Amino acid sequence: MYPKNAWYVACLPHEISDKPLGRTVCGEKIVFYRPAPDQVAALEDFCPHRGAPLSLGRVCGGELMCGYHGLKVGCDGKSVSMPGQRVQGFPRARSFPVVERYGFIWVWPGDADQADPATIHHLPWADNPEWAYGGGLYHIACDYRLMIDNLMDLTHETYVHSTSIGQKEIDEVPCKTRVEGDEVITSRFMDNIQPPPFWKMALRMNGLPDDQPVDRWQICHFTPPSHVLIEVGVALAGHGGYNAPADKKASSIVVDFITPETETSIHYFWGMARNFKPQDPSLTTQIREGQGKIFAEDQDMLEQQQENLLRYPDRKLLMLNIDAGGVQSRKILDRIIAAEQAAKATATAAGQPA
Repeated sequence: MYPKNAWYVACLPHEISDKPLGRTVCGEKIVFYRPAPDQVAALEDFCPHRGAPLSLGRVCGGELMCGYHGLKVGCDGKSVSMPGQRVQGFPRARSFPVVERYGFIWVWPGDADQADPATIHHLPWADNPEWAYGGGLYHIACDYRLMIDNLMDLTHETYVHSTSIGQKEIDEVPCKTRVEGDEVITSRFMDNIQPPPFWKMALRMNGLPDDQPVDRWQICHFTPPSHVLIEVGVALAGHGGYNAPADKKASSIVVDFITPETETSIHYFWGMARNFKPQDPSLTTQIREGQGKIFAEDQDMLEQQQENLLRYPDRKLLMLNIDAGGVQSRKILDRIIAAEQAAKATATAAGQPA
């Protein structure tokens, strides 16, 4: 269902600030915790003693102590101590490669030997003072690929988000899709239109009039395993659209990190990075609240869509030209998953760990 030899956003740093966090990523039950304030560790969420979730314990002296009988486990998964017991021969809990970067905790749920932190998706805005970011996390009961489809086809905005970012011109202007290696890009440019409510607010917050025609753009970038970054914005009409000078537009990057939990549920890390008025925290809060309401509308639609698909598993879905971004993204995922499965089968046949 999903690639495992890849970096996924597992959690936000504040979620493990003072206690362990249990979270399922790609079917793997993992506990995340901080052995020290500037460190992060990830282990299988299973105590080798009696199978209790280690996430129900606490951090003690840099080690994770099980909340059931007090077994302490180190960052490498090795049992360290337990009151009145000898535990050095206990089986080692599996550890997962984990990295804190760009304001997220990233985990590699697959073969640890293949994990290279250098391949974590680069976010040039994350450590740039000229940009601001605000976002959140939703748990959504849907196949992660449905969310990818949703984000790579923004024509749904006209209907699902009619009071915020939707407008009829999204339906009227065709989108273009192209594939560059493992990246799928869909783009739509709408010229000389009225801005919808969300973008009216963004224009006002950037000191621009909200009652003039604008040129609007949406450029969606999918990269495996399940990241979608969307360049969005509006510029006062006649000033170059996407390439307009900063004082004539309001633009941002919609950030979507989709982390599969199970085959029918996801952890959805959403947000928006902007390069106008980055030092204004009230603006960050206002945009985050508005965006959160928009994504809540997606959640309701996707969860009910998933329920229908489970109810009617034999019904074939139709593919239109607007679905090209999602279709191409799935082709890339299918290829990556098939390669992983083939490598696993080869290793198993050779008697090696898969």
